[in-house]
Amino acid sequence: MRKTTLFILAAAALVVACKGKKEENKLQYYATPNPYEIVDVEMPPVDNEVRNVIIMIGDGMGLEQVSCAWVLNHGKLNFDNFPYIGLSRTYCTDALITDSGAGGTALAAGQKTAESHVGTAADNSDLESVLVKAQQLGKKTGVAVTCHLADATPCDFCCHNEYRYNQDDLIADYVECGVDYITGGGLDWFTVNRKDGRDITKEMAAAGYTVALTEEALMAAELPVIGILAPDNLPVAMERGDLYRHTVARGLDILSRESGENGFVMMLEGSCIDDWLHGNDIAKGMEELLDFDRTIGDVLKWAAADGHTLVVVTADHNTGALTLQDGDLEKGEIGVFFASDSHNGIAVPVYAWGPGSDKFTGIRENDEWGRIIASFVK
Repeated sequence: MRKTTLFILAAAALVVACKGKKEENKLQYYATPNPYEIVDVEMPPVDNEVRNVIIMIGDGMGLEQVSCAWVLNHGKLNFDNFPYIGLSRTYCTDALITDSGAGGTALAAGQKTAESHVGTAADNSDLESVLVKAQQLGKKTGVAVTCHLADATPCDFCCHNEYRYNQDDLIADYVECGVDYITGGGLDWFTVNRKDGRDITKEMAAAGYTVALTEEALMAAELPVIGILAPDNLPVAMERGDLYRHTVARGLDILSRESGENGFVMMLEGSCIDDWLHGNDIAKGMEELLDFDRTIGDVLKWAAADGHTLVVVTADHNTGALTLQDGDLEKGEIGVFFASDSHNGIAVPVYAWGPGSDKFTGIRENDEWGRIIASFVK
């Protein structure tokens, strides 16, 4: 009798626990207030000469996040223009579930590395990113992100450190990185947040950079320029309007003008998709992704007019264990569950458009995708 009573009590406790978990994971519903039209572009022949390479990274962006954005925009995205699609496995050398340091470094340098490493191999030796290769070939280079510039992905392409949170050292690396056009947020990381008392904006200026602290100053500056447009990350997508799109458009304009037929390589990141997926905030996460998609549309329009630009869009990893469980395509509404507030090991998509894009198919390791991207920088 006592065993029966204990069993009933244990079962009841399990039911209560499961009920609490179910309530905690209740569906989140969202419909964007700002649906938009997508671009209609004609892709140049795949055998055209590749002069420019644009790498676009949606941080934390898997197929499930793109699927949700597609519903929110009533069944259309600028992603729909990409004729060649592959899948990327994102694990790093010492963990099945990567972080943005290792995940971004694999794309930037074409080599897997250890968790939290930024622009360095697992043995802590420096790795050359595709931007360094471009510089050695006389090409112009650029980085435009929505996060602070001490964050992992921009540092993967511009800096070197065995630990992504050695941010004083990472920010100092920008002084000698040689990248012609840099823009994002993070002024505090250059000045007041530093433990060493250095003002890296002054050091950037001494190295020949124009330091632009407003959008207006960035639009007026010539190369080399660093635009640091917020104390931390840029304002959220719901509040920043077209700020990020303007920084990307300015980069395309000035890099193409200054590089001529020699070409340029540029990395663009929708950085804060990941931040809000970590927070399980579907509204803010999706608005970041939709802004990234609008930026993709801008890039494709520019690349279609140019005719010699390869555009590759991918992610460094997947975040949030998001599932699309309900919604209405006609209304542009989604109902989702998050099963995690962290990264996961699900493969992420790789989209390619333009000359050379037919090489971006299949299921590959993230470092192999990085090497394929770099093979078009010549």
